[in-house]
Amino acid sequence: MINTNLKFWRRELSLTQAQMAEKLGIKRSLVGAYEEGRAEPKLTTLVNMARLFGITLDALVTTDFTKRKNAKAAAQLQAQATQMAATETTTNRTGSNLRILALTVDRDQNENIELVPQKAAAGYLNGYADPEYLEELPKFRLPMLGNTGTYRAFEIAGDSMLPIASGTVIVGRYVDDWMSLKDGTPCIVVSGKEGIVFKRVFNRLKDAAMLALHSDNPLYSPYQIDVEDVVEIWEAKAYISSTFPIADLSLNRLASIVLDLQQQVSTMKKV
Repeated sequence: MINTNLKFWRRELSLTQAQMAEKLGIKRSLVGAYEEGRAEPKLTTLVNMARLFGITLDALVTTDFTKRKNAKAAAQLQAQATQMAATETTTNRTGSNLRILALTVDRDQNENIELVPQKAAAGYLNGYADPEYLEELPKFRLPMLGNTGTYRAFEIAGDSMLPIASGTVIVGRYVDDWMSLKDGTPCIVVSGKEGIVFKRVFNRLKDAAMLALHSDNPLYSPYQIDVEDVVEIWEAKAYISSTFPIADLSLNRLASIVLDLQQQVSTMKKV
């Protein structure tokens, strides 16, 4: 169905295969292969197609647009799809439905890992869904992660997750179904009120429409966040750090050291 829909919408937009390829950022030969059913587009290409056609990703892969008799009917269906997208935005707050994620790819159509440095954290809240913003972020790849999901990296700040130190880069895999999160899963949680935080997530969505966020550092109290405020969740799968963990040092001891240092700094400021 994707191949026929691609051909349908390309003709509706009066585009050649070469023009379509340029707009999607892929080779012209791939457009031909997709339309003939000889190849299947990757998720990132499907997302770009849906945006270009002005329809939802779900409509692109489940609706046979060739049964529409004319462009007007197609436009009506497009409007319905837009309404469906609005409904999905509300329903997605339960964490169970499809989200369309902005991402970038390299020349071989492999997904990049975009790095969100601390200095870019505030801007990420406004640009996380903007492909142009993501294009400006540093990018890299970690072959050992394979092709098992979409990944993004975040530089964390603070000592709430010791022994993982401030400045560590957490590589997270995108979580589409929030309901599937298991208690205690370390995640990057992006929200409107808290910004970007690295915490252990305890799932309270079914009973209270909340997520409980816990720190590994016992000096920090757990707190809850309303699911309506959550933008993205990335399950931590790896980390990159220039600080090596201290051997044979318990978490409580580390927390005690941090507390002592904070008290010393406070005393010095008073002096």
